[in-house]
Amino acid sequence: MSFDWSLIGPALMILGLLCLSAFFSGSETSLTATSKARMLQLERDERTKHAAGRVSRLISNGESLLGAILLGNNLVNIAASMIVGQLFERMFGGNAILWATLVMTFLVLVFAEVLPKTYALSNPDRFALAVSRPISIIVRFFGPIVAGVQFIVRGVVRLFGLKVEGPVLSAHDELRGAIALHHEEGGVVKDDRDMLGGVLDLRDLTVDDIMVHRKSIILLDANKPAAEIVSDALHSPHTRLPLYKDDTENIVGILHVRDLARALHDADGDASKVDIEALRRDAWFVPETTEVLDQLNAFREKREHFALVVDEYGALMGLVTLEDILEEIVGAIEDEHDVTVEGIQQEADGIWIVDGALPIRDLNRALDWDLPDEEAVTVAGLVIHEAQTIPEQGQVFRFHGVRFEVVDRLRNQIISLRVSPSPD
Repeated sequence: MSFDWSLIGPALMILGLLCLSAFFSGSETSLTATSKARMLQLERDERTKHAAGRVSRLISNGESLLGAILLGNNLVNIAASMIVGQLFERMFGGNAILWATLVMTFLVLVFAEVLPKTYALSNPDRFALAVSRPISIIVRFFGPIVAGVQFIVRGVVRLFGLKVEGPVLSAHDELRGAIALHHEEGGVVKDDRDMLGGVLDLRDLTVDDIMVHRKSIILLDANKPAAEIVSDALHSPHTRLPLYKDDTENIVGILHVRDLARALHDADGDASKVDIEALRRDAWFVPETTEVLDQLNAFREKREHFALVVDEYGALMGLVTLEDILEEIVGAIEDEHDVTVEGIQQEADGIWIVDGALPIRDLNRALDWDLPDEEAVTVAGLVIHEAQTIPEQGQVFRFHGVRFEVVDRLRNQIISLRVSPSPD
C-alpha cells in the first residue's frame, strides 16, 4: 500500500491551526493574569517599555481584547475541525465523524488549551510581552466584528433585564486582597501586612477613632502659680500640654516643654520667674469627623504635631498627635519617657487580659482577629454596645467568635476583660 502524499497538505494545515489555537489560548491567559502594576514598572525599563505599553493598552479595554481573542480562537478551532473531518472521511469512510471528534478533542484539549495556558500562567508577564504586538493587530483587525458582537450581547442582556456592571472592588480592596493573599502564601510577614493595611486604613478612619480620650489628657491649670505649672509640666511624660482657665472646657493654649526649658534656663532655674502667658501657644482645634489621612496632610502643611479634637458642639473630646497617626501604620511607638500601659497580657494559652480602653484595632492587629469597630472604638465600648447594658464584674459574653469576661469594673467603666476565642 503506497503512501498518499495528498494527505500532507491537510495535516500541515491542521498543525498550523492548532498552533494558532495554542497562541490564542496562551495569549488570553497571560493577558488576563498579568499585573497592571508590573506592566507599569516594565514601562520604565528601556528594553520593555514599548511592549509593556502595548500590554497596558490591551488590558485597559478587556472586553474588546477578550472578544477578539475568542473570535480568533473559535475560527481556527472550527477550521481545524472541518479539515480533520474531511481528512478522516477519506481515511476511514463511515466512522469519520467519531474519529475526528475524538482526535480533535484530544489535540485541542492538550496542545491548544492546557499546555499553552499552563505555560502562560507560570510566565504571564513574559508571554504577554511576547504576544502584545500580534494581539494588538488582531484586536484592530477584528474590532468592527467584536463591536457588533458586543452590541448584540448587550441587547440580549437588557432583554432579560440583567445589568452589565463594572468591577465591584475598588483599588484599595484589590490591594487589601493582594496583601492578604501574599501573607497567607508566606510572601508577606505579619508586621509588613499590618503596616501596609494601616496605610490603606487611613482613609477609612476619623480622628475620633485614634485620638487620646479626654479622660486620659493631662491638663494644666493656667491660674496656678508659675512654679506649680512648671513642676506639673516637667513631671509629665508629654512634651505638649493643654492649658485651661476656670473650666477644663476652656482651653486657652498649649504649653511646649521645650519652650518651658528655655525660659527656665533664662530665669536661672527660678520657676517663679517664668512667664507662662508668654510661652503659651495657640491651640489648634479639629472636628472629630476629620479623616485621619486629611489630618496627616494638615500636620505636614502646618508643621504641627498636636491638635485638640472637639465635637459638633465644640466640647473637648480628646487630642490627636502625629505619633498617633504613625502608630496606626507601624504599631505602638514608645520612647524612654513613655509610661508603658500593658494593653494586652497573655494569661494562658489562648487567653488574654485586655485593658478596657484598648482600641479594637490594636486588639485585632495583635491577635490577628477581625472584631468590628464600626460602632465602638475600644474593647469595653464593643462589649457595652453588644450587651446593650453596663456589664457587672464577672459577667461573660460571647459574640463575633470571642468570649469576653468582665474582670474589673470601676463605677460605669470597664477596666479590664479576659478574652479568648469562642467556638460558639
